[in-house]
Amino acid sequence: MSTPSGAHPSETAVNNEDGKKYWEDVSADVDGMLGGIPSVAGFSSISKVDLQSSRSFLAKMRIGSKNGQKKVRSALEGGAGIGRVTEGLLLGVADEVDVIEPVAKFTAALQGKPGVRHIYNVGLEEWQPAEGVQYDLIWTQWCVGHLDDEQLVGYFQRCSQALSPDGGIIVVKENLSTSGCDYFDEVDKSVTREDGKLLSLFEQAGLRLVRSELQKGLPQTQGMKLLPVKTYALKPKHGSGPLQGQ
Repeated sequence: MSTPSGAHPSETAVNNEDGKKYWEDVSADVDGMLGGIPSVAGFSSISKVDLQSSRSFLAKMRIGSKNGQKKVRSALEGGAGIGRVTEGLLLGVADEVDVIEPVAKFTAALQGKPGVRHIYNVGLEEWQPAEGVQYDLIWTQWCVGHLDDEQLVGYFQRCSQALSPDGGIIVVKENLSTSGCDYFDEVDKSVTREDGKLLSLFEQAGLRLVRSELQKGLPQTQGMKLLPVKTYALKPKHGSGPLQGQ
């Protein structure tokens, strides 16, 4: 989440197997999921701040469990890791949650957890929607950098296919590049894209933007500042006009 040293622009350097190898060596806890950031002095609140912001984002679309909000029937988390977002957010706003996560050790604790339905231990680039299953909410956060552009467009298209036609929504929450171009991180083998690139990929996938919001309240210190984080809510275009932010 912080700007890595030694990063260079190269979307073509993304290799799914290299990314999976990196994550297989990561500890199955929140610190591991967030790249060690929570253990850095001054950054212990990062997960709480993130989840609160995500909950507020959904509430603005009237998704939630409070008055004036409505829970959804079925949600999917792409790149779920240990289920930090599934447990901290999605199980509170959805009756059932499916998860996609290629590293099986991360999802072990989710097995049999109330509200967790199906666990797909495959990469986002391999996942195929189950026949007849539709989701009211598909949430994908801090993981699309492990897919190249073509794979990411394909993933978004499959998400659209699995989306409930009755108001279903796709949410993508990601770091944004501030270096003037997309860049590849040699450490975790992922690419961080610019806002404009992500909008272009949404467009290619046939999605329209219905709401977007920059994450506020991220901790920072004199020696370290995190990359900006943006949340995008998307729906299939169905012949609509250009993407419009809100």
